[in-house]
Amino acid sequence: MRVLIAPDKFKGTLSAHEAAASIAKGWSAARPSDLVECLPISDGGDGFGPVMAGFWNCEEFQTETVDAAFRPRTARWWWHAPTHTAVIESAEAIGLSVLPPKQFHPFQLDTRGLARILMDAARKGARRGLVGIGGSATNDGGFGLARELGWRFLDNSQTPILEWLHLARLASINPPAVEVLRDVRWTVAVDVQNPLLGPAGASRIYGPQKGLKDPDMAPAEAALGRLAGVFSAHFGRTPSLLPGSGAAGGLGFGLSAFLNAELKPGFAMMAKEARLEERIRACDLVLAGEGAMDASTAMGKGAGQLADLCRSLGRSCIGLAGIVEPSFHQAASRPAFESTHAIVPDLASRENSQSAPSQWLETLANRVARNLNP
Repeated sequence: MRVLIAPDKFKGTLSAHEAAASIAKGWSAARPSDLVECLPISDGGDGFGPVMAGFWNCEEFQTETVDAAFRPRTARWWWHAPTHTAVIESAEAIGLSVLPPKQFHPFQLDTRGLARILMDAARKGARRGLVGIGGSATNDGGFGLARELGWRFLDNSQTPILEWLHLARLASINPPAVEVLRDVRWTVAVDVQNPLLGPAGASRIYGPQKGLKDPDMAPAEAALGRLAGVFSAHFGRTPSLLPGSGAAGGLGFGLSAFLNAELKPGFAMMAKEARLEERIRACDLVLAGEGAMDASTAMGKGAGQLADLCRSLGRSCIGLAGIVEPSFHQAASRPAFESTHAIVPDLASRENSQSAPSQWLETLANRVARNLNP
């Protein structure tokens, strides 16, 4: 058989490249005659940068910046010299995975660290910037990034607002005298289609995984709602309504508002660069994978979109995961996986699986391959 191994990252444990290598090792040990191709994928979430940079053979650079809690951080980004394109992953600076668990509240965090990477890319001579924004720790609507770029947010007394939660008293927004990034065409890869505000918005849907509690929702919504309203009144645009404006705690909104960036679905961008349809048609079986398959997998995350694409092209797709949550099976629109298999609890406990993720994923792939009908 020709087998395409195309996992997303196993969040918090394995990159997409590492996951692909582990699956390939386990599969080939059980079925050495199969022709195996590895294609790490991303939907715009964390891991998007290395995946896209790999397609273009980019050169890696580093920027000294800060994380979402303003601690010093060295962040990677990638450069494609022939097209003067910078490939940037926001999670390299402001990702949730780079912070110690449960030590910081989202009200204490912002996106300023990402601005320094964008400015480095502009100084390098970027004409185009591709930014993947999934996996952020922030919920500030791009406020910190905008302030770092020179935008000023003032209340009724013309006092500068310095923390995003205080945006509830925002009265005016002043652009920088010199827009240092104006000559770069920015494209943002979003991994979700949520708007900025409301029941399906950034705070209510994704805030809880970053630390927002029920009492925090009203002040968070008030701050971001005021930001969106004042921006629209001043500049005549409503980026808060764009699909994906709620991605990464409203960073989709911020990049659209303050950099005039275009928001695009990350999976579609990746699929085009990878010639994904062509590769699926050329194989007999696709192996998808991600750390946790849940309701979001069934409603548009990378592994789910891959399975749907396989179904449309008449190819089988098997899902491998660290764990398959009950919400995956309960989702109204379940992806077209032929079957799904998990490390937890079939092979190992959650704790053991996280202590040796590569080993357990290799074991899972080996078991699935051995049980596959010839």
